[in-house]
Amino acid sequence: MLKDNIRSIRKSKGLTQEELAIKLNVVRQTISKWEQGLSVPDAEMLITLSEVLDTPVSTLLGEKVSESKVDDLKAISEKLEIINLQLSQRKKERRKIVHWLLISLCIIVIIIFISLILLNSLYLNWDYSKIENAVLGVAFHSIEWLFIRILPIIFIGLIIGIFLTKKKD
Repeated sequence: MLKDNIRSIRKSKGLTQEELAIKLNVVRQTISKWEQGLSVPDAEMLITLSEVLDTPVSTLLGEKVSESKVDDLKAISEKLEIINLQLSQRKKERRKIVHWLLISLCIIVIIIFISLILLNSLYLNWDYSKIENAVLGVAFHSIEWLFIRILPIIFIGLIIGIFLTKKKD
């Protein structure tokens, strides 16, 4: 077990818990907890611990390094296959989310475009002799003009995105 390995390797190197703690930049209680099995070092600390003790991580973990056997390779390939399936599933889920997000954005763009057409630029009937109305009118007109000019490009991009993220079987 890890706790026994840490203790025995530390002692074989002639280090006290305090000395090992100083080398790892942790408190002595941390080493004590590891050796009692109350906590375990994280992956990064485990690597640092192996470097300080000049011992492979596999030895700290209690594994014996042996030649690859057919069963080991088969187990590794099965694990890799499971990982690949999980990654493939995540990619499909992300593609589906992006696809529906693009469809939603298309609908929103269409609604905004129809609203602008139906509203028919209500600000054009304002009394522009008041400076506040003139400033707001120009701002609304600029936004509307820019949106109407850019909207077809955005809409085409969204449609292309929908086709690119379409489910492939």
